[in-house]
Order: sequence, then C-alpha cells, then structure tokens
Amino acid sequence: MLIILYGCDRDQVAPDASVKGPDRFIFGHFYGECGGEGCVEIYKIEDERLFEDTTDFYPGAFAPHDRIYVPLSNEQYEAVKDIFDFFPEELYSEPENVIGIPDGADWGGIYVEVYYEGDETRSGFWLLDQNASNMPDVYNVFVTHINDRITLINQ
Repeated sequence: MLIILYGCDRDQVAPDASVKGPDRFIFGHFYGECGGEGCVEIYKIEDERLFEDTTDFYPGAFAPHDRIYVPLSNEQYEAVKDIFDFFPEELYSEPENVIGIPDGADWGGIYVEVYYEGDETRSGFWLLDQNASNMPDVYNVFVTHINDRITLINQ
C-alpha cells in the first residue's frame, strides 16, 4: 500500500471536490477620469450565477459599498465562472487592502471582494493597481484575468 501511495505523481492527483470557492466573489474595474456606464464595472458570482452591479459606485478603500445587482445570462456566467481559480492566495496575507496606486494617474484599478460565510480570515476586499510596474507579478496575472473576463461579459 505504501508503494502505491508514494509512487503516485502528486501532480496527477485529482483536486479535492470538497474544497469549494467562496460563497460570494465580487470583481471588477474602475476608472475615475472617465465618462459613461463602463467606468465602474463590478460583478458578483454567487450561487453559481453572475450578477452585475447597477449602482456603479467608485470603490472606496475603507469599506465595501452596498450594491444593487441584477442577474446576467447563464452564458455570461459560464464564460467567467473560473475567475476565482486565478485568485492569488498571497492577498490574504497583505497588511493593507490597497495594493499599488489604483487609478493613481487615470490608469484604473481592480476591485476584488471575497466572502466565506463564517470565515473572516478568508473574507476581505482589495483594490489593485492596473499599472503593472506598481504591482508584484503574482497580482498582475490576476489583474489581467479579471480584465479578460470583463471583456467576455461585455461581448
């Protein structure tokens, strides 16, 4: 039995199906010097559905805004449902929730909020810089994935 266990290639072990993502995952981008509906685009994934925020409030650094969401299509959800797979675990250990200088010179920022019911240590929100030179690479990859998914939603 030990030979079988130690002989397995760990890279080929199936993911644990009992490990699930957050109860609610909110993501989007924001631009301060901008005009029109696309300046603040915030989306929520919850209960295997995708929703869009209709308030378009520019995110603040001190607390998440209450938002009003409307459901989007199942096709849009299917296009973005994997976004949390790219969430960098390093964000949980960040001492601040603002990383870089989001929208510092009108280049925009990324909003991310994660909520696990009953687990405050894995729940939080962050504002991320879209200027790659202000950010660690691990976050830049995530920012790119978020922008790509927002493009898919709006096609």
